[in-house]
Amino acid sequence: MQWSDHGGYLKLQLPEEFSFNECLVFLGRSELELLHHIEDKHLMKLVRINDEEVLLKISSEDGSLIVEFCLGAPAYAIKEQAVKYISEWFDIERNLSGFYEMAYQDKILRPLAIKYYGLRMIGIPDLFEAITWAIMGQQINLKFAYTLKKRLIEHFGEKRDYENTSYWLYPTPEKIAVLHIDELRKLQFTSRKAEYVIGAAKEMASGRLTKEMLMVIPDLKKQHETLLSLKGVGAWTADYVMMKCLLETTAFPVADVGLHNSLKEQLNLASKPKQDEIIELAQNWSGWEAYATFYLWRSLYE
Repeated sequence: MQWSDHGGYLKLQLPEEFSFNECLVFLGRSELELLHHIEDKHLMKLVRINDEEVLLKISSEDGSLIVEFCLGAPAYAIKEQAVKYISEWFDIERNLSGFYEMAYQDKILRPLAIKYYGLRMIGIPDLFEAITWAIMGQQINLKFAYTLKKRLIEHFGEKRDYENTSYWLYPTPEKIAVLHIDELRKLQFTSRKAEYVIGAAKEMASGRLTKEMLMVIPDLKKQHETLLSLKGVGAWTADYVMMKCLLETTAFPVADVGLHNSLKEQLNLASKPKQDEIIELAQNWSGWEAYATFYLWRSLYE
């Protein structure tokens, strides 16, 4: 991705098929979100790069993202990593022409592709966050999942105050790995979810599981199986992590309730479609199942 360094800010060139406004709509779907703030078309995000806290202020201007460093301009190496993080977060380097060619020929996706044109997969670059967020979201509604996430961050994350606003970092695996189940039970985690979150933390804190390890596995089935080997990670969770963290466009969380609800609405069905019906509907989506799912999710936030 092409970008230029202007000292206190960076300018990242965007592809034509990119809508910052659409991305902000998705990012703003919950008032309980702590890990970023949207303020007057600006996106604020605290990240840690090379053990340094960096507060990013991201806006869009003339086909570029403008990235300002609110805590002062960091070293060039950190700027490079900030660009990498933002690129992953918004899947900027993805060529979406193939997706739109497919979507415009599909009766379900065509109206969504037109309406939400430029929406990018909003990723979760941090593997630990992606896995534990997916575990928290299992078998509960989205609002309560955000409530659990908020409590986890407020109790075990790190905070930086800037201009009367608190910005948070997600808890590290090392911080969660040493917890006892009862400490998460107090936050209304079930015993099972507490066990699974702490177990994932232990795997990552020990180095037995890393994002880099998953990324070098060439076989997607083996990537999926590696995630399934984690206690508490089923097919939906593994698909979700591959979709949102590894940015695998063929990942298809076919059991997802939001996907079912959206298809019911888009097709004006009396009841939610069954999984085998969804697989049949998705035959045209080959290679872009994750993006098809993401656009269907977006239709729920009207």
